Amino acid sequence: MKYNFLIDTYATERVKVVSVWSMFRDDDLRVRPNPPSNPDDARGRSVHEQMVHQCVSEDFWFRTILGIDVSAPPLPAQETRWEFMARYAEDSARRLAVLRTAAEPWWEEVVSFFNVRRSRAWVITRRMTHTAQHRGQLLAMLRMLGHDLHSTYGPTADTGGLMQNHAPTIYAYPSLEALLHAEKDGDAEANGKKSALPPRSDGPVTERP
Repeated sequence: MKYNFLIDTYATERVKVVSVWSMFRDDDLRVRPNPPSNPDDARGRSVHEQMVHQCVSEDFWFRTILGIDVSAPPLPAQETRWEFMARYAEDSARRLAVLRTAAEPWWEEVVSFFNVRRSRAWVITRRMTHTAQHRGQLLAMLRMLGHDLHSTYGPTADTGGLMQNHAPTIYAYPSLEALLHAEKDGDAEANGKKSALPPRSDGPVTERP
């Protein structure tokens, strides 16, 4: 089926969402991307609000635009970091299961996308780029908080630097299931459950020659 690449991409993107959430700590949820001189500036979403947005927005797109309803509340009963991860992992797994059963005509059918008409394949692509945008915002916030970053797509400054320098890709966990199991017990980083990162390098992380 020619749209399998979109299914495969969504399968990995949902894992990346939860992986980035796992890099935060429980007491980071109230943090906003604001300077200390202006702590009440509400324009930038807090980490907590980013998680709310991801869960509610994806639920809305899939239900009302794509016609996929997983019959579950988009938000967890207890809005803690781990509960958000577990809720999104479960709901996105159900969406993935439906996508895997969809035939080509379903992907090519044109549906209403807000005030325009687009194919479902286009909507899915747009959904994943929307998710990647917000995930990028969270990765920037992790840097602002001074946290180490495991891999999301490839090497990071904390896994050794740039690809051209042969830095490795180091995921925090071998699977989404392992992530959820480890994070349920609390501070997995302190408990040594995440993959080890190499010593920090002082070298510049730049593509400049």
